Amino acid sequence: MAGSAAVLTNDSLLSHLDRKLLRLERFMALLAGLSVFGLMVLAVVSVTGRNGFNQPLPGYVDWIQQLMPLIAFMGISFVQRDGGHIRMDILVSRLSGRALWLFEFITTALVLLLMVMLVWGTWAHFDRSFDMTKPMWSRDSTIDIGLPIWPAKLLAPVAFFVLCLRCSIQLIGYGKAIVTGTDSPVAVPLIQSAAEQAAAEAEHIEGRD
Repeated sequence: MAGSAAVLTNDSLLSHLDRKLLRLERFMALLAGLSVFGLMVLAVVSVTGRNGFNQPLPGYVDWIQQLMPLIAFMGISFVQRDGGHIRMDILVSRLSGRALWLFEFITTALVLLLMVMLVWGTWAHFDRSFDMTKPMWSRDSTIDIGLPIWPAKLLAPVAFFVLCLRCSIQLIGYGKAIVTGTDSPVAVPLIQSAAEQAAAEAEHIEGRD
């Protein structure tokens, strides 16, 4: 649903929580984008050093290992807010009203259940790596230059916890929509028509969104 959804807001507590969490999600997505840029810089430095001075960047693979969780996980909640993850749009687009909200509620609840289990599992994985009695508080390190791995392992449960918060907000939004039967619930992604998508993209290009 990337680029085909909108999220409505109003003065309700749910919408207020949605916008507050969005600030955090945007910051995390920014970190993910900066990590991609940093990875590109590291690649340029390493290739230039190897070809120009026969001296590649020390620990290049180690730094990639540290940056990958930032790139992979930090933006997932931001994308979930806008309904941008891969999904069965052909099926969803045929539903409307309470049937649509019930379908969205069930799928979001399943995602939340999965993410709660992943938070538990990834936190346990981080906990096995973190030890304040060890050098750099780490039981393990990267192979080349010995960077501690626990900071990278911590990013996964943090990002997944934020996604759990996002799914919880959306569950409340879908639940209220099921009860009230509204066609325009807040704090959840709504499918846009082709004309609405074009108008939204035009506003984005013009910097008015």
